[in-house]
Amino acid sequence: MTDVAGKVREILAEQAVIDVADVTDDASLEDLGIDSLGLVESIFAIEEAFDVQVPFNANEPDAGDFDISSVAAIITAVEGLVADGR
Repeated sequence: MTDVAGKVREILAEQAVIDVADVTDDASLEDLGIDSLGLVESIFAIEEAFDVQVPFNANEPDAGDFDISSVAAIITAVEGLVADGR
């Protein structure tokens, strides 16, 4: 099984151009320096890495079912998608 948490942290670290060790569970995307374009690129990378469809609307990022409030929330959401096979 894929290490979802580790891979999500790698994707976010790459997007933020920081060390993966600096991607903490309680960090927000803003804390990491990831802007809206970086978020969209991260979503695409997550979809590709896990072969899932992320329910995310770039026009209304806070309105969907995909919680982007923190790194931990993103990991939990991706784990759910992977478990559901979506």
